[in-house]
Amino acid sequence: MAEQNILVKQPLFRSPSIFRDIPGLIAAESTRHGGVSTAPYHSLNLGGSTQDSPEHVVENNRRFFEALSVPLNHVAKSHQVHGTEILTVRIPGRFEGYDALITNVPHVQLAVTVADCTPILIYDTFGKAMAAIHAGWRGTAGQIARKTVEAMEKEFGTKPENCLAYIGTCIDECSFEVGEDVAQYFDSVHKRWDAGKEKFFVDLKLANKDQLLVLGLKPENIEVSEYSTILHNADYFSYRHEKGLTGRMLATIGLVTI
Repeated sequence: MAEQNILVKQPLFRSPSIFRDIPGLIAAESTRHGGVSTAPYHSLNLGGSTQDSPEHVVENNRRFFEALSVPLNHVAKSHQVHGTEILTVRIPGRFEGYDALITNVPHVQLAVTVADCTPILIYDTFGKAMAAIHAGWRGTAGQIARKTVEAMEKEFGTKPENCLAYIGTCIDECSFEVGEDVAQYFDSVHKRWDAGKEKFFVDLKLANKDQLLVLGLKPENIEVSEYSTILHNADYFSYRHEKGLTGRMLATIGLVTI
């Protein structure tokens, strides 16, 4: 029998298992597969802040959110600035200058873009509030994860012990090589010195996880992605590995009434 070549269709997204049993909750992290963009943005580039064709980005977003059964006019995004500003979202739309979005409104689908930075999704199982966070090294050093949960507590009465969290795919510790100018902002437990390279390596996943643990989230209620934007670059975009010429993924969370 002649050997057959079987084409395996790559997924447009992966869904965090931590949210799997929540009725009506839509949470996902895109891959780089299933879109229409060409190199160097191939293929599911969901970020508008690139030199990719705007028509391609729109079509990619349509495909991604259609796969999640989310209308595009339900999505809330912001132009991110690597800061720690948090927006309470009441209606969908495009906003400016926020790196974390929070809401307790059903049918508002929060989304953040990443390509090495850490996406974080949070859901309050009691109050049904949620957050989508973009945490690069600046945001992580600025405690954006902690500040976001505190904002949820202030706005919605969220209690950390009732929260589930997903710390998503980003640049891993073994790849995030930095100088003293960046390393100085991180505690010793979140960085290591490599004498051979004379560089520090920073663990963004652990730094963000520890912010959530200190606040009172339970360890068993935090899922950390097993993937890396650099080690698994065939599936995810990496700004650093691809020298800035690459696409963007989306991490998204929202609640629909059922």
